[in-house]
Amino acid sequence: MSALAAEPHADAGNGWEDLVRRWESMDWPEGCKVEIIEGIITVAPSPANQHNSIAGKIQRRLYQVIPEAWGVYQTQAVAIPARSGMYIPDLLIAPEAALGEPGHSVPAAEAELVVEITSQSNANHDRIAKAAGYATAGVPLYLLVDRWAPGGPTVTLYGEPKDPVYRVLSAAPFGEEIHLPAPFDITLDTAEFPVS
Repeated sequence: MSALAAEPHADAGNGWEDLVRRWESMDWPEGCKVEIIEGIITVAPSPANQHNSIAGKIQRRLYQVIPEAWGVYQTQAVAIPARSGMYIPDLLIAPEAALGEPGHSVPAAEAELVVEITSQSNANHDRIAKAAGYATAGVPLYLLVDRWAPGGPTVTLYGEPKDPVYRVLSAAPFGEEIHLPAPFDITLDTAEFPVS
């Protein structure tokens, strides 16, 4: 992963709006994931096959239980100006109405659940910066699928956000089940997840 420091231009102003304008207007490499994390524009290559396999398995299960008016999105940016963040979660579950406005992002507060699946090069972003950002935005549930956790691959469900901290609702190593509470009320079998 690489990063582009977000230094303001003298003639363009500074702050969140300038940073977002640069994020939207730059010509990024095709297929890369470009996010703003704590005020820094980061560029990561497209995810590995196993990463996408996990996302697909979770997405399939979520579509079985979400209301008709909700969607599961894989490339939707969510804005968290209070943390100088523009994240692209691996999965965003939100009402379709949240995507009704023109633009490239939705407020993170519109999310019902976000799912991040760690990549080896940027796992700490998902564990620390994004967890704090999603909690700050009030996202009710954050599911972290940590393929590179120090103690082995784990899945952690965070909830009850209180700026900028979540409470751990449950955690399980790969191979065990983890339950997502209402409004989802489903159990994911992590034994289905490929191990790197």
